[in-house]
Amino acid sequence: MNAGRRLSLIVACALFIENMDSTAIATSLPAIAADLGTEPIALKLALTAYLLSLAVFIPISGWVADRFGARSTFMAAIAVFLLGSLACAASSSLEQLVAARFVQGMGGALMVPVGRLVLLRTVPKNELVQALSWLTIPALVAPMIGPPLGGLISTYGDWRWIFLINIPMGLLGIFLARRYIPDLREAVPPLDWRGFALSGLGLALALFGFSTLGRHMVSTSLAASCLVLGLAAMAGYVWHARVHPHPLIDLNLFRHHTFRAGVLGGALFRIGIGATPFLLPLMLQLGFGLTALQSGLLTFASAMGAMFMKTLAASVLKRLGFRRVLWVNALLASAMLAGFGLFTVDTPHWLIIGVLVVSGCFRSLQFTSLNAISYAEVASPKMGQASSLSGMAQQFSLALGVAIGGYGLQLAGEITGTSYTDAGNFSWAFLLVGLVSATSAWVMFRLPADAGQEMAGRAEAGHEVTEPKAAQRPGT
Repeated sequence: MNAGRRLSLIVACALFIENMDSTAIATSLPAIAADLGTEPIALKLALTAYLLSLAVFIPISGWVADRFGARSTFMAAIAVFLLGSLACAASSSLEQLVAARFVQGMGGALMVPVGRLVLLRTVPKNELVQALSWLTIPALVAPMIGPPLGGLISTYGDWRWIFLINIPMGLLGIFLARRYIPDLREAVPPLDWRGFALSGLGLALALFGFSTLGRHMVSTSLAASCLVLGLAAMAGYVWHARVHPHPLIDLNLFRHHTFRAGVLGGALFRIGIGATPFLLPLMLQLGFGLTALQSGLLTFASAMGAMFMKTLAASVLKRLGFRRVLWVNALLASAMLAGFGLFTVDTPHWLIIGVLVVSGCFRSLQFTSLNAISYAEVASPKMGQASSLSGMAQQFSLALGVAIGGYGLQLAGEITGTSYTDAGNFSWAFLLVGLVSATSAWVMFRLPADAGQEMAGRAEAGHEVTEPKAAQRPGT
């Protein structure tokens, strides 16, 4: 086995356990809630804590790898993820599980970005495409295995094994990393600690405050205070980034039309999509009375659609172009998302599976298009910063989607005077997140007609990518 493929498989192991863990826990939320003695909707905090941790720590992943060595960082990241997994398995309360999931996210934020960085720096360019293609396999396979596996464990065993099965594969990853991953280092400027504090605390406090306003864990006044302080800290980072010579997150990247559309429009779209792994299993289990295993055997269908669309996305973009695909597909995918609320307890399972497969196709096409268009105008030296900013926005919007989906469900229950677990309330929750997701179409519609045409293969290569003029302000 050549070195590039070996490195790819080692990184793929880390990506696999991360994706499988996230999809398995979503299917098991009712079982976890029953064991911990809390409401299933309160477990939105366990999902958002992990995604928030990713958003906070992804921006410093490259700096940490260059400062302390890629091999050491990658091994430490897996170890932290495994420690978080053990803490999740040992949790006996909602607060403990939320804290453990945040620790897991700290490891996950470093595992895959650092592993990808190793590949980019060590694999010859003529082998890079093949090496990176190996990374897509766990990203596609794990969401197919995770829901049925989580359902199987929750139905016939103890939900804690969802986290314990990470241990053997993680230990294997540490062993292989120590043996085969080179300990690459680069000279780095001093870390923007003030920027990290402002952005990290801002994201954490704002999302924690927003998520806990629904009467979970803390009082309403404390939740509101956290939200206000978090928003103030994020506003402080915007000012800080304008005057710091080497800001942690370069907001000047938003001067690029395509990057702004890909990140901000993509964030709106992901808010709706982020709510799905939370709402759909709850509807199937609490609303329709299915077991966790039955729920998992239905929800994995969207991953099948996503895998199928990966084979067609490039052809679709080449034929139709980014702008048309992005705004039209955003509306179609959002309509499908809102349509999940039309499912009833009498809906045939084959129809649910069919809708989820088609929805997975639309969602996968949108993600592929967004991930590509975001970098259409970004010059090579700025790719690292752009990747970090994009990754942070993605995770934060997914976490926000879980919180909004939970609020939609609670609000529907209060309006109808029924328990939020009533099947009819999920219709309103899915409609809400579908409408939020659909607003991204307006951002995509405003893109130039020829946006990303070279990446789509619709124009001759050779146009130079330039930096935006310094006279412009971020976001203009």
